[in-house]
Formats: sequence, structure tokens, C-alpha cells
Amino acid sequence: MASAPSSAPVRVRFCPSPTGNPHVGLVRTALFNWAFARHHGGTLVFRIEDTDAARDSEESYTQLLDAMRWLGFDWDEGPEVGGPHAPYRQSQRMDLYREVAEKLLEAGHAYRCYCTAEELDERRETARKAGRPSGYDGKCRTLTAEQIAGYEAEGRASIVRFRMPDEPITFTDLVRGELTFAPENVTDYGIVRANGAPLYTLVNPVDDALMEITHVLRGEDLLSSTPRQIALYRALAEIGVGGGTVPSFGHLPYVMGEGNKKLSKRDPQASLNLYRERGFLPEGLLNYLSLLGWSLSSDRDVFPLEEMVEAFDISAVNANPARFDLKKAEAINADHIRLLDVKAFIERCEPWLRAPHAPWAPEAFDAAAFEALAPLAQTRLTVLSDITPNVDFLFLDEPVADEASWTKAMKPGADALLASVRTRLAEADWDAETLKAAVLAAGEEHGLKLGKAQAPLRVAVTGRTVGLPLFESLEVLGRERTLARVDAALSKLAG
Repeated sequence: MASAPSSAPVRVRFCPSPTGNPHVGLVRTALFNWAFARHHGGTLVFRIEDTDAARDSEESYTQLLDAMRWLGFDWDEGPEVGGPHAPYRQSQRMDLYREVAEKLLEAGHAYRCYCTAEELDERRETARKAGRPSGYDGKCRTLTAEQIAGYEAEGRASIVRFRMPDEPITFTDLVRGELTFAPENVTDYGIVRANGAPLYTLVNPVDDALMEITHVLRGEDLLSSTPRQIALYRALAEIGVGGGTVPSFGHLPYVMGEGNKKLSKRDPQASLNLYRERGFLPEGLLNYLSLLGWSLSSDRDVFPLEEMVEAFDISAVNANPARFDLKKAEAINADHIRLLDVKAFIERCEPWLRAPHAPWAPEAFDAAAFEALAPLAQTRLTVLSDITPNVDFLFLDEPVADEASWTKAMKPGADALLASVRTRLAEADWDAETLKAAVLAAGEEHGLKLGKAQAPLRVAVTGRTVGLPLFESLEVLGRERTLARVDAALSKLAG
């Protein structure tokens, strides 16, 4: 049974920043929060961290919403849904954060720091050389009224720092077990900039407290900030902000890319858009991402999301880094394509059967011809975009054959073989089994087995050396178009 409080309903949050394109690490975090909430019959809060005006964009915000919908995630509170703690965009909650910062100052949980950047750098360097921790040294922690007046008379700007307790902070991570942070390693930190803008270090815990978040499931890279947030949650409870509950934390393992490096936004394989454009199924991609730190069972990698939700246990998440394996992601997606019923498969292929993906004119598309070959195509696709090159021969006036494929198939003697094939096809009944027998007989005339005998015919008709089953393809293409393409190939060979 997954770790969850018995006294309070589960409330988790997914709170991305709208910067750039969504990436797979972000999707994995969303998935684990969604699955955890749904497993416990709890609430998923979708919150937007858009306080960084220099980096956030409305385009990225729109992409986030679109990505969540495409992936099939639903949320109980947040953008487009609303909820009792609206608004759910932090840029619309700034006055609230300023009020909380003032309350923290009044209660002594925070103080104004007048240190300049140059002074901080100098003291950090001195501490490093002396082998001491180089975090903030607390210089402004106990300023007198006279000292404060002197700094302000100088025109010094001040930030607001949170006052960390002078004692270790221990908590039980839902993934990593009990962790303790010594006070010298978690020093006072900034929560409001000199210009009055609240920082992430303040707004995130404030929103968690006000939105009554019970569990925070997030990436391992944020682990070092957790003791600071726990101390702030406790201070917020003291000044009456939120319900007074400190959330339970679970830090998800890194997703690693090539070369034992953390998968970053800049890595090409990290972009969610890449997988959408290639035609990954949302359920296939999510199935694979669920395996990056968790598993349904030791002998089963392919499963529907419903089974993940039913079985998901945050305490079963592995703390070790998980490596992103594109080949395995593709294999799992291919399995999910095969699990679709044929009607659903045809519907999912639709975007890749029209512009801009399809190279044929819209009026050339023949739905009946596609439906005839769809069951055969379904067993061969890795991603949905593979459908276009597999069926383009049906809808193009002429097959597209690259020089390498032509050279590979049209070896010496190919003209005589194709002439024999053409003669037998012209006389054959037009069904797959009869066509296969005709080509087999032509091959025997030339001392060739079926595989060698059909190679020139495949390239002549489809333009490719591999593809859907040839004889079923010929049956759908039809006698007239097939013979015309063989004739064109023979003319080219003669030339």
C-alpha cells in the first residue's frame, strides 16, 4: 500500500514553469503526481510557477496546457478548471506573497539583509579558503536599529532572508528514507528580492500551505532545498498561513541521458514535442516514463495507465538514477500501437495521412484502400509517423524510389526477371495468394527463391526494399496500376 496519511485526503501539486518546450523529465513528474492522486482518490492541483517574467512566456503556458491535455492528464484544481484556491498562476498572486513576507518579518522569522553582492562573494571565498561552509554567514541576522538606519542612510538595498533554525532538520523522504540536514549546511536564504519581488523559495511553500498540499513529489535536484521549505512551512503555521500541515516529500530519481549525464532540456531526446511529432501514443510514452524509477512487476513492462494507477506506490520508487533508453521507449510504444483495435488505429493515423505529413494530394487519398492495409501496417509500426512511407505508394502517381533502393534491387538479370513476373501477373487472378504463386513461379524460371524474386517487383511498385506484405499490397493497388509500374521499371532498365 502506498504511503498516505490516514487522517487527511491526499492533495498533490504539479507546478511547472512556462519556460520553453515541455520535456520528458517534467512529464515523468506530472505522471507520478497524477498516478499518486488517482491511486488514493485524492486531488491533483495544477499550478503555474510564472513569477520569472524574463523567462516565462504565454506561448509556453499554452504549450503546457496542450501537453497535459494530449497526455490525457486531468486535474482537479488549476487553469481552465478553477477551484477554491484560485488563481493558480503565481503571477496573479503577488500581493498575497508580499503580505506573507511582511508577516514573517514582523514575527521574527525573517529579516532584512543589506549585504552587497561583492561583500557576499568576498566572505564566501574567505570561508572556502578556510575550509568552512560557504553559505550565508548570518551577518545581518542581529542588526541593531542603529546599524539598520546606517545602512539605509547609505542607500543600501535590502533583500528579505528567512531565518533558519539553529538545529538539524530531519524528515522521512518517501523515496529515500530518513534524511538529516545539519544547520551549517542549510543557512538563511533569500525569499524576497531587493526590488520587492518574491522568490520561488517563498511562493512555492506559501502556495503549498494555502492549498493544503499533503505530499510533494518532485525531482531529486530540489532535495537540497527541502529542509529550508520545511522550516518555512513551520513558520507559516505559526503565523496562521495555511492549515499548519508540513507536506510529506518524495524526491524522484534523476532521468539520465547519454554519457551518464542528467537529461537536460537541451538534449534533443528530452523534448516532449519530438515524441508528439514522431507519432508516439500518449499511453505508450507514459508507460515507458513510468518505468523510469518504478515498475508494475519484474516481468511486465507493458500495461495500461489504469493498472499503473491501481498499483502505484511511491515507496516503491527506486532512488537510483534512471536511464532514458529511446529504443525501449520505441518498443513499448510499438506494443501499444498493436494493442489498439483497428478502428482506433486508423483514427490515430489520420494526422499522418494528410498535409503537411502526407506527400500526396488530398484527393488522391483512398480511405477504403488504406483501411484494407491498416491491419497489416499496424503490426509493423514503431511510431504513427511510420505509416506515411508505408502506404504512400497507394496514393502517389508514381512510387518514390531512392537510388540506393533501386541499385540494391535491380541487379543484373532484373530486367528478364521482371519481364517474366509481368507476364504471369497479367494472367493471374488478382488476389494475394495467386499473385504470390505467380511471382514464385517466375522466380523458379530464373533459379530464384521467392525473396529474391520479389525484390525487383517491390521496388518497382512501392519504391522501397522493405514495407508492408507485398502481395496484399498489390491486391489493394490493383492490376492496372501494378502493371503500369512494372512497365515503367522495365523501360528504365532498358534505358
